[in-house]
Amino acid sequence: MPAQRDFVPALGKPEFTSAYDKVIAVMTRERRWRPLVVKALAPAPCETVVDIGAGTGSQAILLKSQTPGIRMIGIDPDPQVLAIARAKAGAAGAEIEWHEGFGDETHDHLGERFADAVVSSLVLHQCPVDVKSGILASAFRVLKPGGRLVVADYGLQRSFLMRTLFRQVQMADGFEYTQPNADGILDRLIPAAGFTALEERHVVPTHTGSISIFCATKPV
Repeated sequence: MPAQRDFVPALGKPEFTSAYDKVIAVMTRERRWRPLVVKALAPAPCETVVDIGAGTGSQAILLKSQTPGIRMIGIDPDPQVLAIARAKAGAAGAEIEWHEGFGDETHDHLGERFADAVVSSLVLHQCPVDVKSGILASAFRVLKPGGRLVVADYGLQRSFLMRTLFRQVQMADGFEYTQPNADGILDRLIPAAGFTALEERHVVPTHTGSISIFCATKPV
């Protein structure tokens, strides 16, 4: 059992967790950006992929369904969302390993130089800056040299409309944690964790602000 720490739950409050999938589907244009994450990650059969902050399992299940030969591992600190993820994976017939743990401690749970690819979606904006950095540092440690990172999250909000829409997320998850994302901090934190070849491959406008898909590599 992982040590108890505070974290921002799905949709900001535990009582909203059961509605998370419906809200994300409608408010973030999920069917548009999640397939872009799969395409950006481009997992190959027999690779090991880790989803940090896997939540209710939507991204992990999609990755596993698109490339059944991968070893798919999801980690999240919230037992409530992991219960949902396990049920969804079971219904989909997707064999996924689930771990309860914090994202910045992923390497402690799984080991170092372990994974071929790491994905994280809609997690970093909910975290304090030091935890954002810790999650990225742990992803770096988990990856093999040459491993790939794909992050899908709220990045720089470039227009007045996107900044205004993003306030819905900020009211749920807290301005202190979310504002650095809106100001473009991920462009700095990902390279600071050691990753190279950073590319903001897609910017997807949604009803809650724009979601950016970042790709980067751990040097060989």
